[in-house]
Amino acid sequence: MGKIEVLIVDDSPAARRLLTDLLSEDPGIAVIGTANDPFEAAAKMREGLPDVLMLDLELPRMDGLTFLGKIMQQHPLPVVICSSHTEAGSRNALKALEMGASEVIAKPRLTSPAARAEAQIRLSDAVRAAAHVGRRKGLGAQATTRTPPKPAPAPLQPGPKLTADAILPPPRAGGVVPAGLPPLIAIGASTGGTEALATLLPQLPATTPPLVITQHMPEKFTTTFARRLDGLSPMTVREARHGDRTEPGLALIAPGDRHMLVRRQGRGYRIELIDGPYVARHRPSVDVLFRSVAIAAGSAAMGVIMTGMGDDGARGMLEMRAAGGDTVAQDEASCIVWGMPGEAVRLGAAIRQAPLDRLAQEITRFAVKAGVA
Repeated sequence: MGKIEVLIVDDSPAARRLLTDLLSEDPGIAVIGTANDPFEAAAKMREGLPDVLMLDLELPRMDGLTFLGKIMQQHPLPVVICSSHTEAGSRNALKALEMGASEVIAKPRLTSPAARAEAQIRLSDAVRAAAHVGRRKGLGAQATTRTPPKPAPAPLQPGPKLTADAILPPPRAGGVVPAGLPPLIAIGASTGGTEALATLLPQLPATTPPLVITQHMPEKFTTTFARRLDGLSPMTVREARHGDRTEPGLALIAPGDRHMLVRRQGRGYRIELIDGPYVARHRPSVDVLFRSVAIAAGSAAMGVIMTGMGDDGARGMLEMRAAGGDTVAQDEASCIVWGMPGEAVRLGAAIRQAPLDRLAQEITRFAVKAGVA
């Protein structure tokens, strides 16, 4: 494809300039216009549809959720929600995902050159993931073009792409994990993962072994997301806190903007939350979670990697498999984006694949084998 064309809708002139500047640094993305409100955006969209719409939710004359609903009814497009860090913003952002938005990101806060570089990467990745979803669903301007599109330039990636080594050392070769540890299930997801997890968790009984979950989401958004899952699931679901102990029937979600690690403590596990640099361009990172589980639980663990853009989690899952853990990747047909699971399969990290509607069975089978179901 050619450059991904983006229309930005935000009532703040400063925000429009900032988002335009950051996205324009990616050679594969072109900002084709900006709009102050939904009416101005609709007028521009009548002249030509963008590939991706970047939408604020707090807008004059018509709120963003109402505008999103009209878009999805009349001209479905890949939409990236760029929302505030407030609790109300996170609630509305999750509602937007339920209505069909592809991605949610928090508005950038540029406190340093490093923060600016990280914000650029997150924006670029969100737009590219949304465009990928749009192509798969046949949405957006390029999905309807009749001329063969040109290849897109590679995304701009300032700075090194760090591995989990930046947070904790790799598992020791020949390291021995104590026998008889309780079972632990680690799950990683990104693009499409919010709805995939909302499908998976309600199928798991309250007796399920403890779950630790990293879903790529912004800071504060995970609190609202965990509450939503808790209301859907027989298990107790909440955002993880530093020092938490894992328990059967409890699913812990990594807080946005914090890495979540599992440490062995006696005959069980506790949660450690740390800041640290972005790993695989994410914080929280699935690679960090999976590596920590490989070290702490070894063969007592199960790793599940679900829909998501990029490759975060694939190498960590390979370490889990090498430590004797069970590993499953969501299959391509049921993924919104088969990036993370696809890379895990390519590396040989996933022992097997399963569609979304069978992942609960895979987890239950693991629990039965562990003697706890």
